[in-house]
Amino acid sequence: MLFNRYIACGDSFTEGMADEVVRGHFRGWADRVADVMAEQVEGFTYANLAIRGKLVHQVIENQIPIAISFVTGPETLISFHAGANDVLRPNYKPELVLPAYKKAVRTIAESGATVMLFTVLERTDGSGKSAEIWAQRFSQFNENVRSIGKEVGAIIADANEEGFLSDRRFLAEDRLHLNPIGHDRVAQAVLEKLELPFSAEWRIPLPPRAPTPWHTRVYQNFRWFVTFLAPWMWRRLRGKSSGDGRSAKQSAPIHWPIGNE
Repeated sequence: MLFNRYIACGDSFTEGMADEVVRGHFRGWADRVADVMAEQVEGFTYANLAIRGKLVHQVIENQIPIAISFVTGPETLISFHAGANDVLRPNYKPELVLPAYKKAVRTIAESGATVMLFTVLERTDGSGKSAEIWAQRFSQFNENVRSIGKEVGAIIADANEEGFLSDRRFLAEDRLHLNPIGHDRVAQAVLEKLELPFSAEWRIPLPPRAPTPWHTRVYQNFRWFVTFLAPWMWRRLRGKSSGDGRSAKQSAPIHWPIGNE
């Protein structure tokens, strides 16, 4: 099916952190997908409502009402990805987050739009007790995504279908967001799901990497802690978010690519 409008909802994953910067904003996989969609349909429009750091209730309250107001029918695609930030919080409450996620997806589906959902990676190449906790939480989250996706007939992009995507070389230095290579891989996977032109190279794993010397690992871990983890913890302690005060890249559907009037 060809779509004449695409509206992306979510957090940093959909906003595009930490892809290349274009016109003052991170490009991201959603922009990359919109580029290809625009080549298929004349007059194509695109909105990206996603803002980094947002929790599932914030995406539901502040983005979904805007998104469904622009739905014209099944030819409008709405992608929804939220909840991963909740899962990462120490006070995560699945009994609240998971039902809220399902209710949000039902609301989107009732608008008549075509819905696209995403699972999250359950495992990376990390290990230890923390890695097991995240894996268990994300596995439960993903089952929730698959369940509601099946119920409403959503398109589901499952990050766990290709094991090599857990390669840390697809991540930026913060070890949380995708780098440009990672965003391109996601974009190509999404385009394949949408049955649009894509590069099959996204399925090719990166070549084996040489072992990292221990002293390099120590330096990298220290730098990561000081540059990324400590500031994140400080924001949590103060009840702050990286998305505070930020607005969406495109808060309403615009002709895409920009300048293509």
